[in-house]
Amino acid sequence: MNVSVVIPNHNYAKTLGRCLRSVQRQTVPPIEVIVVDDCSTDDSVRIAEAAGATVIRHPVNRGVSAARNTGVAASRGDVIFFLDSDVALAPDAIEQALRVLAGDPDCGCAFGVYGPEPLIDDGPVERHRVLHLHFALTRQVGRTDTAVFALAAVPRRVLDDIGGFDERLRSAEDDEISERLRERYHIRLTDTVVGFHDEVDRLPDALHEQYRRAQLIPFSARNRMRRAGLAINRTGGVAAVALMLATLPLGLADPALLAVPGALLAAFAVADPPLSRFVARRKGWPYLAYFTGVNLLLHLAMLAGCARGLLRILTDPTFGPSRRVTIGATS
Repeated sequence: MNVSVVIPNHNYAKTLGRCLRSVQRQTVPPIEVIVVDDCSTDDSVRIAEAAGATVIRHPVNRGVSAARNTGVAASRGDVIFFLDSDVALAPDAIEQALRVLAGDPDCGCAFGVYGPEPLIDDGPVERHRVLHLHFALTRQVGRTDTAVFALAAVPRRVLDDIGGFDERLRSAEDDEISERLRERYHIRLTDTVVGFHDEVDRLPDALHEQYRRAQLIPFSARNRMRRAGLAINRTGGVAAVALMLATLPLGLADPALLAVPGALLAAFAVADPPLSRFVARRKGWPYLAYFTGVNLLLHLAMLAGCARGLLRILTDPTFGPSRRVTIGATS
């Protein structure tokens, strides 16, 4: 099977060169590398052209879903390897993805994990994000109901069958297309496909990103809450933070009742012992305290975003995926 690499990009000049060099060093080289530039204002186009990639430019910013669809339409490979422009692949990533696809004729997507270290280490916030995502993905290796298309291989015949990405979605597009994938094909997460990710490195930016993406949780929950759905955060931890917020007003009636949200805060801190042990082992116990604090703030941003998303569902018929009938559905 020959492979086309499709890289959507918007203002990632900082990492695009590393991303493209990692593709050039693959043990199984692709037949083409297509960078779809989504109206960048930085040096992205120049970097991509200098690396020898085929560059397709969107005259207006249309979002990652549209960029991926544009790349697929222009590609020739039997397999499309989707790669985000802030990810650099390990040298055998494409080879390993093809091996997973070949080992399961019903596999419609093989996707990989992030390495435990950032592509570019810009500080403790970025280390938090990378460590958390690395651990969350590696502990769910195997067949799953959710794909992450930051580093994912999909046979062309599968995309011809299920269709492309929903262009109304600028995030949570993975969950929407995963719903269509899982109905007809297997989705496999493998730790043999590895990419190194450059994450958000400032706390305000991380909180804003979490808030923005969480607005689509009411739609993606159908996929993520399945037994084999991909869960980044433990349900118990999310519930503990939600209940902590709900019980904080008890302190207005009786300060002694602040023990209730205090206990829930403690429950959040110990909600995921394997993750805590992993972080402590990699970075030390002092960093674990910092990690837990940042994680709490991100959970608060997620809950705020989810609440905002629910409000938008009620007031904005254009919000969310094209197929609104999936909201709240079960199967």
